[in-house]
Amino acid sequence: MTTVPATEFCRNFATYQRQVQRGPIEVQSHGKTTGFFVSAEEFERVQRILAESRKAYHPAELPAHLQKAVAKARMSPKHAKLDRLLKE
Repeated sequence: MTTVPATEFCRNFATYQRQVQRGPIEVQSHGKTTGFFVSAEEFERVQRILAESRKAYHPAELPAHLQKAVAKARMSPKHAKLDRLLKE
């Protein structure tokens, strides 16, 4: 991955527009990463992955592997006070 200072990135933006097609570019300011410049295709791929990971299901639509995970889930004993609150 290419890493460039923010001032250089701004001065040579056209160069980095071409270079980003080969891979992401890390932009830094004062030695700290302030962002990443990625191609449109890479951005769309990440957006698709995020959308799929945030999919909401109606309980009847849950895939089998998620149904099993929910059935096995147990609350940590440190949160037992929450059960007591529900009973009150």
